[in-house]
Amino acid sequence: ANGSVVTWGDADYGGNSSAVAALLTEGVVQVCGTDSALAAINSNGSVVTWGEADYGGNSSAVAALLTEGVVQVCGTDKAFAAIKANGSVVTWGDADYGGNSSAVAALLTEGVVQVCGNDSAFAAIKANGSVVTWVDADYGGNSSAVAALLTEGVVQVCGNDSAFAAIKANGSVVTWCEADYGGNSSAVAALLTEGVVQVCGTDSASAAIKANGSVVTWVDADHGGNSSAVAALLTEGVVQVCGTDSAFAAIKANSSVVTWGDADDGGNSSAVAALLTEGVVQVCGTDKAFAAIKANGSVVTWGDAAYGGNSSAVAALLTEGVVQVCGTDSASAAIKANGSVVTWGVAAYGGNSSGVAALLTEGVVQVY
Repeated sequence: ANGSVVTWGDADYGGNSSAVAALLTEGVVQVCGTDSALAAINSNGSVVTWGEADYGGNSSAVAALLTEGVVQVCGTDKAFAAIKANGSVVTWGDADYGGNSSAVAALLTEGVVQVCGNDSAFAAIKANGSVVTWVDADYGGNSSAVAALLTEGVVQVCGNDSAFAAIKANGSVVTWCEADYGGNSSAVAALLTEGVVQVCGTDSASAAIKANGSVVTWVDADHGGNSSAVAALLTEGVVQVCGTDSAFAAIKANSSVVTWGDADDGGNSSAVAALLTEGVVQVCGTDKAFAAIKANGSVVTWGDAAYGGNSSAVAALLTEGVVQVCGTDSASAAIKANGSVVTWGVAAYGGNSSGVAALLTEGVVQVY
């Protein structure tokens, strides 16, 4: 609650922030990560970075641009993009992963309101509803094939590993890049011409929620792109969709959960089905497991045990009072109403917070 930051997990991935500790004692309002680095925005609009230098942990090349005015930071696997209050964008990190935006620099000097990243490319929405993309063409950095559809009216962009999907003000969806990863939605195009309110992705599939509460899925069947097995449950009432690498979980208006996709990655929730029929208010995923918060503050987990699907070691701490769950690749962290944090999953990925346990007993308001 005092705006300080506590880090744990693999030091090479941002778990050790000692080099910038003096800058993280107060005033932090947002933290964002790449695969192996973190960036924190302070209340004064400055940015602090740490972790692997090649992954955006070293922002010295653009330090003069990050001293004030930053309002949002977004990451790909190895680079960051920051939006400033004047609508300009600053990028750093691996050039091949979006850290070099010089090719579109003239389009990023003003008017940017949102930036989204996938593995190796960025997409920025401007105030006029147009979209600017850069870097790896194979991952969505080249949107020329759909450029005419991205000149106006875009209100949201979502990325999976190698493709982007944009929702327009009229509720239609535009997709581009790697066809096998969601960039080609032609098979369901007739269902994406209107009414879409949210798009979510796994590694190589996408799911769209429509205003009538139905869900449309496309591309890689093994990664959640084929929802035919649960189609009857997805025709109405869906309010949220969340993905792991290869599976989806949908929360319905009656607070039940429907899952599909790779069974080992959370697509099969039969082992905890009785706990997911009502009362679920949030679902969060790691790479291969899900965690659901219920209205009574308890947590239900399923999927690959090694990736957070088995929370039995901390089960006694997850029976009540949980208000938020966040996941890394292979671990999860839950914030309780008293401000304490409970972690589980792979130790090196944040599942073991014993090294900073004394700092996580109270006052935590968000985990990234």
